[in-house]
Amino acid sequence: MLKFDEPQCTNPSCFFCSMKEPNPFRRRSKLAAIFKEIPRTESKDHVLVLSGLWNIAMSEPDDPEFPSLGLFECMSKLIQKSIKNTAWLLKDQNIFIPYYAAHIIGSYAMNKEDLASLAVESKVSVVPALLELLRGRISWVEQRAAARALGHLASHEKSFGAVSVFEEEIVKLSMEIATTCLKNVYESFLGVEDSLRLKYQSDLLTRGLGGLETENQKAEEWGIQLQCWSLDLLNCFASRVNRKSPGGIGLIKTLCKTELGRSRVSEVREVIERLCDLSRSSDDWKEMALDTLLLLLKDSNVRVAQVVLQEYHKIKYSGLKMSSEEAQRSIENLWEVKVERKKKEKLMSETELEERRKMVKSLKKQGKKKFLMGFVEEAMEIYTVGIDLCPLDMIRDRVVLYSNRAQCCLLLKKAESAISDATRAFCLSGVDDPHGKSLWRRSQAYDLKGSARESLMDCLAFVDQRIQHSSTERVPYYAAQMIRKQMKDTWAFSGFDSKT
Repeated sequence: MLKFDEPQCTNPSCFFCSMKEPNPFRRRSKLAAIFKEIPRTESKDHVLVLSGLWNIAMSEPDDPEFPSLGLFECMSKLIQKSIKNTAWLLKDQNIFIPYYAAHIIGSYAMNKEDLASLAVESKVSVVPALLELLRGRISWVEQRAAARALGHLASHEKSFGAVSVFEEEIVKLSMEIATTCLKNVYESFLGVEDSLRLKYQSDLLTRGLGGLETENQKAEEWGIQLQCWSLDLLNCFASRVNRKSPGGIGLIKTLCKTELGRSRVSEVREVIERLCDLSRSSDDWKEMALDTLLLLLKDSNVRVAQVVLQEYHKIKYSGLKMSSEEAQRSIENLWEVKVERKKKEKLMSETELEERRKMVKSLKKQGKKKFLMGFVEEAMEIYTVGIDLCPLDMIRDRVVLYSNRAQCCLLLKKAESAISDATRAFCLSGVDDPHGKSLWRRSQAYDLKGSARESLMDCLAFVDQRIQHSSTERVPYYAAQMIRKQMKDTWAFSGFDSKT
């Protein structure tokens, strides 16, 4: 049988040949030289090299060999070259290079803090290069890889400092990406005819496997990942504000440190309402909510601050009413719970407090009886009296009273009131053992209001809470129906798809 010798590689700087070098010292020396050479030279093989490096980084992200040989500096220079030299970027298959380079950085920075530290401390730090991609200098595809890499770098103590230098811009960009990326992905790819889509993006999505259906599925997945990774990047900054805070409150507080963030947060009524609910609850993170509200109040350019600050002195000193009944009621409720009721209860004798406790127990029973008889409005009035009389230390009873009043509001089609009461009950119960009925009632209230995403989140939390409390618990039929309904209404691109 004839034997044919494989053609010998004549390139002394071949990455793949260097990988086969049996002598470890020579191998490392060759690879270090190659990483220095790649950004300075032009070769069709560079794309294959980066593709190979990306596969290695994904399978062995904790291996320090390549990073120690100058890999991060090489990737950073390649990204900068892609940004500055459009002619080079569009030549051959170079368009793939910045995407691979950002993902290689992100993979090696993912788990090991020392590798992440090496990435930002190399001669050419990777952060400015990744920031260029996050700005959208090429496309959403590279933006996604950059958000992932920056998120990993920001998650480590040693590398966070280098990322935080650009905190103001990164926070602003992450906010914009999180709110607009799905629209951008749909308008620039998913909603575009197959023949008009950028070929390199289609190739990246499918890896040569699968047709248009696979391409669409991956594009949807990547669009959602871009949103999630940009939110994760924001959350890295939020967690530095208060390590003990829940991501959501810490994130909102971080956003409110910037002018753009305060403007955007103040425009979302639901966020303000939840901050108010949490600030007057006994939840461990009420201080975070209060701090966030203060950031909003101190900004005279924010609509919320203008209303409150203009009227505040009238309420406190002149006994006048605010022009907004809702704002008036919110402030009065907050003042009543946090100041007046605490003062009153401190002055009450133990006998008087005990009488109130007995009265609250009786009112709970009366309210339930009226509710079961179908007298919903009367039941709601009884629960309101119970809430007003209930001592602040009777947390469990307050949870039930607010939750039951939320159920009354639901039946009376008062979605906003039901959401407010269910949220108070939920906050009072605490995050470790959330009140299941309140979660379900708030899910129903959000559904009544038409807020599908919020309804879905509460419904999923309700199901999870039930399953955690019983290993034999099955998903209730009514909850399964709600999940199906809201899943359909919360498809990431449903709003854009309906416009086509």
